[in-house]
Amino acid sequence: MRWFVKLEEGTVDRRHFDQHLQAHLAWVRELKVRGHCPSTGYWQECKGQPGAGGMLLFQAGSWEEAEAIVRSDPLIQAGSVSWILHEWHVVAGALVTAGDPGFS
Repeated sequence: MRWFVKLEEGTVDRRHFDQHLQAHLAWVRELKVRGHCPSTGYWQECKGQPGAGGMLLFQAGSWEEAEAIVRSDPLIQAGSVSWILHEWHVVAGALVTAGDPGFS
């Protein structure tokens, strides 16, 4: 599996965003169950600011699969964020994945 990064930026007010946040988190949990090794979060220095953003790091078998995964995100389907997708090639270091001890 290849690594992908979805970078996102909020496009709606916080109240609208929060209406879809729990569905987004459930979607991330489902990605874990399906073996995509997701890690997601927001930019701490932007927390609570209009247009704040974040990222999702995950694995997929192809660009097409990665794009389909991203498009299935409830935040994207609700129009709450704009996004860009990158394939990420690790050149140094190591990532913990679903098969590794300690992955949560």
